[in-house]
Amino acid sequence: MTASLPRGRGITIVAALLTMLSVVALGASGSGASQQRAGVDTKLIGRFSQPVFVTGPPRSKGLLFVVEKAGRIVSVGRNGGRQTFLDISDRVDDEGERGLLSVAFAPDYAKSRRFYVYYVDDRGDIVIAEFRRSPKNPRRALGGSRRKVIRVPHREAPNHNGGQVQFGPDGYLYFAVGDGGGGGDPPENAQNLDVLLGKLMRIDPRRRNGRPYTVPDSNPFVGAPGRDEIYSYGLRNPYRFSFDRRGGDLLIGDVGQNRWEEVDWTSLAAARGANFGWDAYEGFGPFDDRDASPIPSGPVTAPIAQFSHGDGNCAITGGYVYRGPKVPSLRGRYVYADFCRGQIRSLIPALPRAQDDTPVGLPNVDAISSFGEDAKGNLYFASLSGGQVYELVGGR
Repeated sequence: MTASLPRGRGITIVAALLTMLSVVALGASGSGASQQRAGVDTKLIGRFSQPVFVTGPPRSKGLLFVVEKAGRIVSVGRNGGRQTFLDISDRVDDEGERGLLSVAFAPDYAKSRRFYVYYVDDRGDIVIAEFRRSPKNPRRALGGSRRKVIRVPHREAPNHNGGQVQFGPDGYLYFAVGDGGGGGDPPENAQNLDVLLGKLMRIDPRRRNGRPYTVPDSNPFVGAPGRDEIYSYGLRNPYRFSFDRRGGDLLIGDVGQNRWEEVDWTSLAAARGANFGWDAYEGFGPFDDRDASPIPSGPVTAPIAQFSHGDGNCAITGGYVYRGPKVPSLRGRYVYADFCRGQIRSLIPALPRAQDDTPVGLPNVDAISSFGEDAKGNLYFASLSGGQVYELVGGR
């Protein structure tokens, strides 16, 4: 199994090099090991096979769920014991940037047992599918309960698959898809409201009246030109996005092209119909390419931060605004990293520009594939190449 850049620059040389890299150890071997750095510590949850997402749903009695790229979700108990929760590896294409990329548990998961997965199938298409947990065993999903919710055609290129599925503070399911791949978005998908590529979508994923999902009437393009599912557009490869647990603001880590990685931040209301600019813009300025889209005539939502490839960045791994109980020094700060640079950093979201962007003080980690939250707001991160999953905890 080969580690690969999971979200969007399509650089096969970088992907190959990463297979030979090992993660800088943050702690001793074994679950529970930790090492303190500048007020922020790390606790090793365990090692997995190419982990790409971590989460813990409400009322799950301390269970964590780790998503593995090849198509498996592993449950981890409080004592570190593991059990395969779901295995759909026979449905997943995990080459390169593809794979099983995230999972989201319904707000009423404890009662409905519904959860949703985001994966790339053997045709290269993006699939959101619903499953149900066993009524008797909280650590086992019912593989036969699979129901396809939506498929987004994505066959022209293997990169820019997006990857995040997440329930918003309004109870609807959001998911973000990249622009379809290639360099510079040649088909201009991100600015095209008739396709779902390069977009953030919002749906009600429950089956209603024989339909696999419905669209909220309040979506911006319902009754207007454009696909009803679209909530925001103008995104290149929004591999990871999140909602601030306090206030519900939307934050997107959008992977850049030639020069800049970016973080977008806006209220959920302001994100309704927002154009984040790609591929007319990259970062703060116009995209410097002859294939760039024309500058939009309407408003564009600018990022609050950009990060240069000249500093060793190549693909931002978007994170979360920390609201957990264990690391007071990070509360209210957006924690993120870059897949190539490997430095975990944090900033204070603000308009027009983020403030106080600084390292959190931990050693660099190769191939940080994702951050994730549990129900209490505790924050985790994973390394694709090394397989480690860590929790951020407080240091002395």
